[in-house]
Amino acid sequence: RTVYRDIVDLVASGTPIQGAPGIGYSLRAGYQLPPLMFEREELEALALGAAWVSGYGDPALRAAAERVLAKVDSVLPARLRPELRAAGMEVLDFGFSDAARACLASARGAIRDRRLLDARYIDESGRETVRRLRPLGLFYWGKVWTLAAWCELRRDYRSFRIDRFPALQALSEPIPDDPAISLRDFMARAREA
Repeated sequence: RTVYRDIVDLVASGTPIQGAPGIGYSLRAGYQLPPLMFEREELEALALGAAWVSGYGDPALRAAAERVLAKVDSVLPARLRPELRAAGMEVLDFGFSDAARACLASARGAIRDRRLLDARYIDESGRETVRRLRPLGLFYWGKVWTLAAWCELRRDYRSFRIDRFPALQALSEPIPDDPAISLRDFMARAREA
């Protein structure tokens, strides 16, 4: 049904589609989609966003940002290609370490795949603890990433600086379904504090 609704929407917008449900659809011969074109500031925003991801993302996100820019660059007219460099704007990573990038990747993957995390964490006093976490969300604070999580050790919500994890490993064990533990609840408690 979704495909049929999409076809109706495309026809309503002027796309010359022929056919019928159950039989098939085709575009009229010679029809081409209009090219996607960006304005100067949109290209600068893409370039700056990609530079930020390269500076503060994990290796997989960094590679994805580079692929996005390459795809956009491949369809841009030559006159607009320099705009994709965001000249004059720089993103400085302030020493975001490879170890922190690896922990960020583990946390991001665990959130996406709904997996528990085994963690070693060093608090601000230098004490190390071992914890099992239910990752809920990642937040960037201008210089550091933090992980919002349910901490099984403390039986409560906690916020952890990514750069203070000497080790963070996603487990194959899924996060247990518990509607009482959520990012929404974490945010509500944070607003109350």
